[in-house]
Amino acid sequence: MKNKIAGALALTACAGLAQAQSNLTLYGNFDEYIGYIRSSNGSHITGLNDGAILRTRLGVRGSEALRAGYEIKYTLEMGINADTGAAADSSRLFDRQSWVGLNTPAGEVRVGRQNTEIFLTGGAIDYTERTTFGSVINTFGIPSRYDNDISYRSPRVAGLMLSLHYALAENGGAARGNRPIYQAALDFERGPYRFGYAGLQAAPNQLTATVREKVNYHHVYTNYKYGAGTIYIAFVRSNNSTANANGRNAGAILNNISVPNNYFAGTDLNAERYYNIWQVSADYRVTPALRVGALYGAMRDTSGGDAGTRGANVGAYYTMSKRTSLYSFLSYLKNDTNAGFRFSSSAGPSANLAGDAINGRTLTGLQLGILHRF
Repeated sequence: MKNKIAGALALTACAGLAQAQSNLTLYGNFDEYIGYIRSSNGSHITGLNDGAILRTRLGVRGSEALRAGYEIKYTLEMGINADTGAAADSSRLFDRQSWVGLNTPAGEVRVGRQNTEIFLTGGAIDYTERTTFGSVINTFGIPSRYDNDISYRSPRVAGLMLSLHYALAENGGAARGNRPIYQAALDFERGPYRFGYAGLQAAPNQLTATVREKVNYHHVYTNYKYGAGTIYIAFVRSNNSTANANGRNAGAILNNISVPNNYFAGTDLNAERYYNIWQVSADYRVTPALRVGALYGAMRDTSGGDAGTRGANVGAYYTMSKRTSLYSFLSYLKNDTNAGFRFSSSAGPSANLAGDAINGRTLTGLQLGILHRF
C-alpha cells in the first residue's frame, strides 16, 4: 500500500512538472466495456471489463535534448483495472513499461521493461488492433512485454525500419540456467502499403529442461489502404500455447507479459505443438466519425492433435470527439475437439468462461464499450 501511495504522489508531482516543462507529459486512457459470452454448452457470462482495445493506464513520458540530433527519452506506465480501481499488477508499480533511452541520428537504444515489437505492430495485424474478443490472433495470445530488455530501433530509411531486442536472463543463484529472449522486427511503410515481420525466440532453462524445444512466435503482415479503409492480411506461427486451470489452451508456456528473469522451465510437452494462424480483415470508413470492419481467421494445429480453432468478427467504432470513441464487436469462435481457446482482450476479460464451457465448444461474444484518451 505504501508503494502505491508513493507512486500516486510521484505521478501527481510529475503532473505539476508537466505544466512547466513541455518535454514531459502525463497521459493515459480509460477503456471499459460490457462483455457477454455464450458457450454452445449453454453456459454464459456478462461482466463489466477493462481494456478491450487499450488497457486502462496512467503514464509519464518525456525527453531532454542533449545536442543536435541527440536526446534522452523515458517512459513510466502503469496498468489499472478501471472497473475496480485496483492495480493491474499488484507486484509492481509500473507494470506496463519502465525504460530510459538515447535517441541519436543512427537510431534509438532503450533499456528497461519494454513492449515487444509483436505488440507494437498490432495495428498492422487487423482492423481491431488485435485486442478484442474477435481477433483470432489475439485469442492465441500476444507476447506483450519483457523485463531487463535492451533494444535498438533504426531510423526509417526509404520506408524501412529495423528493431532488435535482447532481454537478459540475469543468471545467478536459483536463476542459473535461464536463457535470454531474442526479438527482431522489420517494418516497411510507403504510400498505401505496409508490410513486415516481428518475432521472438526463447530457450528453456538449461538445467531444468526435459523438453528442449525453444518457444517461438513469428508473425508477418501486409496492409493496403484503398481510400475509404484498409485491407489486412496476417500469418502467425508459434508453439507458445498450453493448458492451465481455465482450459486446454488458456495459458502460455513463455509468459506473455514476463516472469522474473524471463525464462520457462522446459518441462511442458506442449512446446512441441506448433500452430499456424491465418487472418484476413478489412475496414471501411462510412462517415468521418463511423468506421466498420470484419475479419475471419483460422488456427491449425500442425501436430495433428485436432487442437485448432476458427473465428469471425464484425465491429464498429464511432468517434464522439477527439479523445472519446464508442465501439461494439460481435464475435464467433469454434474450437476443435481438443482445443480450449477463449475470447481475450487487451487486458483479458475479468468475466470469462472456462473449463467445459470452452474446451471443444463454440463461443459467441458481444462487446459494447467506451475508450477515452487523455
